[in-house]
Amino acid sequence: MLCAEQLQVCRGTQTVLAGIDLALQPGEVLGVLGPNGAGKSTLLGALCGELPAAEGRVLLDGKPLSAWSGPSRARRLAVLPQQSTLDFAFRVEEVVALGRLPHASGRERDGQVVAEALAAADAGHLIGRSYLALSGGERQRVHLARVLAQLWPGEQGQVLLLDEPTSMLDPLHQHTILQAVCRFAERGAAVLVILHDLNLAARYCDRLLLLQAGRPQALGTPQQVLRAAPLYAVFGLEVLVQVHPERGHPLIVAR
Repeated sequence: MLCAEQLQVCRGTQTVLAGIDLALQPGEVLGVLGPNGAGKSTLLGALCGELPAAEGRVLLDGKPLSAWSGPSRARRLAVLPQQSTLDFAFRVEEVVALGRLPHASGRERDGQVVAEALAAADAGHLIGRSYLALSGGERQRVHLARVLAQLWPGEQGQVLLLDEPTSMLDPLHQHTILQAVCRFAERGAAVLVILHDLNLAARYCDRLLLLQAGRPQALGTPQQVLRAAPLYAVFGLEVLVQVHPERGHPLIVAR
């Protein structure tokens, strides 16, 4: 799977990420939390090879990312950035079909995958519409369908990296999308997702990494990480941590 060993990233002379030892596990959803500027997107950029490591290394199945050919890596590793820009009036299904470029599965199979990925992202009803006519939240779901199509149907050995996939979504679709991500992980893929909502992270993530100023502060289950003291130390927010009455995961209430 994907792992980082003593990963450090610099911008100029400034170290913006350091001390990262992390291994994504098959079938798990790992959430990354932290305030603005904590290094969350930098971590994702380093894990996908977009940002070079000043020290340490990132390995995919024991090989450096640079040792993988582009198509081979794209069939194993998909990334949804924080902002996806597209200025062409493609139809929705054409946007999602871009995720099938690393594959040679044929038009019929690709069309089936596109439809299934759109359904998983609760965006099947958008088929036929122009991407430029969509709202921000609709575009976000289409891009999620695109990266799902890139790895579809999901299996052990694949990695999905998501940077704030719920940022433009209403409450219903925040849950819908994270439920789809969890179902994808259940097929064996490893998922890393950057989130800001502590309660969404508590409900949908198997493990959490808490970052502050580019350094890891805690790594463990939601019960281990989402405690009042570390949350106050990192966010400066006083909270009550209760137990969800039905699901048993931590429930965070601002004081």
